[in-house]
Amino acid sequence: MPQSLVKIILHVVFSTKDRLDLISPAIESELFKYISGIVTANGGRLIIGNGTANHIHLLISIGRIDISDLIGQIKRDSSVWIKKRFPVHRNFYWQRGYGAFSIGQSQIKTDSDYIRDQKSHHDKKLISFEDEFRDLCNTYEVDIDERYCWD
Repeated sequence: MPQSLVKIILHVVFSTKDRLDLISPAIESELFKYISGIVTANGGRLIIGNGTANHIHLLISIGRIDISDLIGQIKRDSSVWIKKRFPVHRNFYWQRGYGAFSIGQSQIKTDSDYIRDQKSHHDKKLISFEDEFRDLCNTYEVDIDERYCWD
């Protein structure tokens, strides 16, 4: 086969540094458009992005690209963009780490619905980012060392 075809679907999750409530409704829509542009420029597609005031979820379809490079670029470039576009957030930072979980094509609708309903999910269940992240790691059978998970 002369072609190399790759499609990887990732559910990516990360928070603001120290889980500060810095993602206001005023910046949220523009933030996800900006992140979509970063993903597209790297040959991927943002299927959906959403979150709460202190963390975001991204469902991304990518091809042959280094995952950590892409997430690093999303975090770095969006942080710089937020600081320039919204000077009141000049101290905006993302947490250092992230979660990136692979999903199958058949899970796109379920994961999209989950991401779309983030605000009501957190409002109804009163679940913290930390508890949600632990649940995601448990669901995807990823061991975490909490000494290095929260910053």
